[in-house]
Parts: sequence; structure tokens; C-alpha cells
Amino acid sequence: MSEIDAQKVAQRIDTVLDILVAGDYHSAIRNLEILKSELLDHTNAGNTADSAQPKAPWEV
Repeated sequence: MSEIDAQKVAQRIDTVLDILVAGDYHSAIRNLEILKSELLDHTNAGNTADSAQPKAPWEV
């Protein structure tokens, strides 16, 4: 499995912060969802869906 590039993640977080400052909350949230998905895909590359932790009711 490849390493996560912390510098690239930090740059993407900075981009999301810039979007938030500009007031485009929808785009910022969407960018965070994409980043989260990519990070989870990276860390769960070898895991099955059965091993996923169930979501709390407020996350559903």
C-alpha cells in the first residue's frame, strides 16, 4: 500500500478552507466528502465491507 502524502492532504484542506471563506459551503462540504472517501479507500484497500464499523444514528 502506498503512503499518504501529508503535504497533498494539507493542500486540499487549505483549498477547502479557502472555499469556506468564500462562502461556498456546498462545494466545501462536497470537497471534504471526496477527500474523506479517498482517504478511507486508501486505508481500507484490503478490508471487506463486513469489517466496517456501523454508523452511529446521527451519522446516517
